[in-house]
Amino acid sequence: MRKSVLICGQAGQGINFTATLLGRVLSSAGYYVFIYRDYGSLIRGGHNFNIVTFSDSPVHSHDNKFEAVIDLDQKAAQHRSNLVKGALVLNKEKASQENWPEDILESKYQVNNFLLGFLVGGWGLPRKLLIQSTKRELKEWTQAVKAMNWGYEQASPREELPVRSVAGHYFLTGTNGVSSGAIASGLDVYLSYPMTPATGVLVELARQAKTRKILVAQLEDEVSVINSALGASYGGAMTMVGTSGGGFALMTEAISLAGMAEIPLVIYLSQRTGPSTGVPTYTAQGDLTFARFAGHGEFPRVVVAPGNPQEAIDRTMEAFYLAYRYRLPAIILSDKHLSESYYTFDNLSYPRIRPDRFVVNRPGRDYQSYALTANGISPRAVPGQATWVRANSYEHDQLGFTTEEASMIQKMNEKRLRKEKALGQMVQKWQPVRSWGRGRNLIIGWGSTQGAIRDSLSELPGYRFLQVSYLAPFPRDEVQQAIKRAEKVILVENNATGLLGQLIAMETGHLIKDKILKFDGRPFAADELVDRIKKIS
Repeated sequence: MRKSVLICGQAGQGINFTATLLGRVLSSAGYYVFIYRDYGSLIRGGHNFNIVTFSDSPVHSHDNKFEAVIDLDQKAAQHRSNLVKGALVLNKEKASQENWPEDILESKYQVNNFLLGFLVGGWGLPRKLLIQSTKRELKEWTQAVKAMNWGYEQASPREELPVRSVAGHYFLTGTNGVSSGAIASGLDVYLSYPMTPATGVLVELARQAKTRKILVAQLEDEVSVINSALGASYGGAMTMVGTSGGGFALMTEAISLAGMAEIPLVIYLSQRTGPSTGVPTYTAQGDLTFARFAGHGEFPRVVVAPGNPQEAIDRTMEAFYLAYRYRLPAIILSDKHLSESYYTFDNLSYPRIRPDRFVVNRPGRDYQSYALTANGISPRAVPGQATWVRANSYEHDQLGFTTEEASMIQKMNEKRLRKEKALGQMVQKWQPVRSWGRGRNLIIGWGSTQGAIRDSLSELPGYRFLQVSYLAPFPRDEVQQAIKRAEKVILVENNATGLLGQLIAMETGHLIKDKILKFDGRPFAADELVDRIKKIS
């Protein structure tokens, strides 16, 4: 059983809240839920919609066919081709015809609640699940519950959906995953300038700042954000910044500073459609190459790309561990689709890895900020431990003093680049690639495309899916072996030029000819992928 509900209306009509509340009710009833959000860059107005897809088995993406619609702006007609036969359409006009209470019809948000109650009642789900979820989400819930109760009572049973488990599921977004991973890593400071879709992490961490004892601040621009963050990290704080493409572009000089000064920093980069301002509230995977090579000069960095909220927890904690152990910048590469979509999990876990500041206890008088070591990692001390702890954006010697001496320039470059070998060995322990399905044919993707690809495999016998989660250091051997074993290889990406394919070609020499690319700002749906893959099979 798999169904989808379309909830549509204008910005400001509460459609996100209605969709999330429906998702929580279904999740509490033991169903697996996925919610996709589609909205324009308007504070008020426009036609926005959420798709709530749920099933009695795990679901990782949304569908484009709807069994029910809650229509709040009377514009569901534009989705007519996506409605299944006999779909239930609920709207304010229908409410008026049914003589529903005037205090509900005249209220800004109570129509939403009435229709939600009507929908849940028609499925025969326990009313208490709806009421409990509402009380948890709203401080002022009296009127909402009144409207939901009235709708629930007016509903005629259409289909009985059994409660599968009173325990429910974990229900969270990629934003929740990144935030949880950062908190579990011991985050001290989070700095950001608001930019969709990365703002969600700023809001979530600000909400928890007091109880978690985290300094969360919005600064005047992204240049200030990253330079202030480098200062905090140099001083010993576990530090993270967040941004999207345009803001990340402003940070690139300071990323090079982190590489030269070997100051650890975690950067959350949530992609949206570009270039420039682009389409601010829609998704894309256009920043892979930029993240992998941002900055001038040559220096190691980490780039991880989680595919769901559980992986967002894992990869965020790994990014903190690697940034601070190896003294380098680590980038968490997400996108609007992963950041803002809701996913359901039976269980959540935290990796055994525990990030640390990796600061030496007693540096000693012979401490060198940039000591030449076999693996390229210089022991880290912070100001206050000794007067000779230095950071330098110029090339420098082992003590941190500026140098232009040829042999020292070469030695320091070699020292920094030696970290790459140690990094590559470390990430082998953390599944830099993951695989699903069986077959001689191979689908390769990364990031948020994971959900739709996994859901499509049931309709694609003979195919398996390889997800690349580490873009730097790149798991060259694993990807190369998977491609060699495959009869057919298909690349799936949310960009126009196949950026992962370009990276694979650079790292392995293998050119992937068959590509399914989408770059209209919208993510893939499973049924869409199935059709497109079958056409080129």
